[in-house]
Amino acid sequence: MIFRLVFFVLMAVGLGGFGVVAWIATRPPPTPAQGVPATVQVLASARPLDGGSLLKPEDITSLRVPRGKEGEGTAPDTAEERQALVGAMLLHSLGGGAVLRASDLLHSGDRGFLAAALKPGMRAVTVGVDAITGTAGLIWPGDHVDLILTQTFASGALPPDRRIAAETVLSNVRVIAIDQRLVQGATSEKEQQQARTVTLEVSPMQAEHVSVATHLGRLSLAVRAAQPATLPEAVPQAAWAGDVSATLRAGDAPGAPGSVVIYQGSTDGKEFHF
Repeated sequence: MIFRLVFFVLMAVGLGGFGVVAWIATRPPPTPAQGVPATVQVLASARPLDGGSLLKPEDITSLRVPRGKEGEGTAPDTAEERQALVGAMLLHSLGGGAVLRASDLLHSGDRGFLAAALKPGMRAVTVGVDAITGTAGLIWPGDHVDLILTQTFASGALPPDRRIAAETVLSNVRVIAIDQRLVQGATSEKEQQQARTVTLEVSPMQAEHVSVATHLGRLSLAVRAAQPATLPEAVPQAAWAGDVSATLRAGDAPGAPGSVVIYQGSTDGKEFHF
């Protein structure tokens, strides 16, 4: 009797196990994507950034997060979104790898951007530069630059080596914004893109210097290194034409002191020394 009972128990267990195996066999195999949540790529900070910083291309990176967990105000990783974030100001500090949200940023076209971007006591001035004097589009908001003035003086009694001079008007000033300026009368898209305006953060006295410099000659920008200098920098002296050209300095150029060039009609000029 006991053996018969054990036999039936074993048969029941065997049938149950067979049924489980048959049920599993009828289930479709799991796909590789099951159990792995879908993700999206959003824009994030590439390094720790301080509040008030103006975003540069190297400050922006891509971060993969689970879909539905990215939150509101995030930007997908596209070329258009990256370009839109360049020049935007951080309203507060962020660590590296932090998702960039609309609530964290103030864009250059937003109302109050300049006032918020300026440090206390500073001013914003805008200067016009072309594709060459603006370093061919290589300046970004947040960069620090020097403003250089180049003047050409009337010949008069000045020797040739003293008729052109360049000097640094402003040193180590921050670029707040770069906006395209349409040239009056320009008809082609290429011409319109060559003219740009650069807005600089300056002190009240520096703002006055810039206002005067715009009437004296041609302005150009020189980009400074991202890392500050370890040693104090000497104030650069003005550079004259004779400091650059040995020919002018030697007095060998036409029209040098002690000579005169006379032109008659359309003929070539004749130089007379005295």
